[in-house]
Amino acid sequence: MTARPRIAFQGEPGSNSDEACRAYFPTHAPIPHPAFEDAFEAVKRGDCALAMIPVENSIAGRVADVHHLLPSSGLRIVGERFKPIRFQLMANRGTRLEDVRTVASMPIALGQCRGALRRLGARVEIASDTAGAARTLAERPDPARAAIAPALAAELYGLSILLADIEDAAHNTTRFLVMSASDDPPPPGAPCVTSFVFRVRNLPAALYKAMGGFATNGVNMTKLESYMENGAFTATFFHAEVDGRPLDAPLERAFEELSFFCDHFEILGVFPADPFRGRG
Repeated sequence: MTARPRIAFQGEPGSNSDEACRAYFPTHAPIPHPAFEDAFEAVKRGDCALAMIPVENSIAGRVADVHHLLPSSGLRIVGERFKPIRFQLMANRGTRLEDVRTVASMPIALGQCRGALRRLGARVEIASDTAGAARTLAERPDPARAAIAPALAAELYGLSILLADIEDAAHNTTRFLVMSASDDPPPPGAPCVTSFVFRVRNLPAALYKAMGGFATNGVNMTKLESYMENGAFTATFFHAEVDGRPLDAPLERAFEELSFFCDHFEILGVFPADPFRGRG
């Protein structure tokens, strides 16, 4: 029997990343890793075929440190997936909602479920991972405690869901990038996104001039984020995403103009745009 291909993710089994792997790559075995770097290394070594990495959330913003890790990962972005985030209040079997006095989860999850927590009137406790909070509760049962985690965590750890979908905002969505060690070209004709990083020269109006080529060539830029590398205040890096492929004439001209005003440029991946982008 042929072994299933594996997909790496950061976090505990039952996390949102685990749910995303199972939902979008059901033929792959999801493999947890403690850190993003470990997930990247698993793909580079060939232990996993892909990695599923969260990069931004519609409420919390970008995932800390990922933008630093992408250029040095040694991997290519070959896809994106958007996952609606749904949080469940779960407890040991037999626990009643009115008995819950403490709720544990990671800070982002607690912050995105403020309304339900306020109505419940329970004390909150910080955990490093949503699924980790569920696993801890399963290992150390307590009828006065509950955890906030994805539904998969309740299934994996044998917990009961006391309240379903308690997130404050229905539009709560996380975007994941699919990473691979090989640079698989996107299918012909599919709308694509090109992801890249660059560092502008330390010159007056360098960023303004660098961006001019995208405007004059009619290239739609969907992301532009700045970050600092190695503590250098005079050398700012930018992570950007644009619609199109590098060989499209407008984007090719825009990249040519960009080169005049930056001293580092690297394409991280060219991948099909997820249909989720067209919603709303």
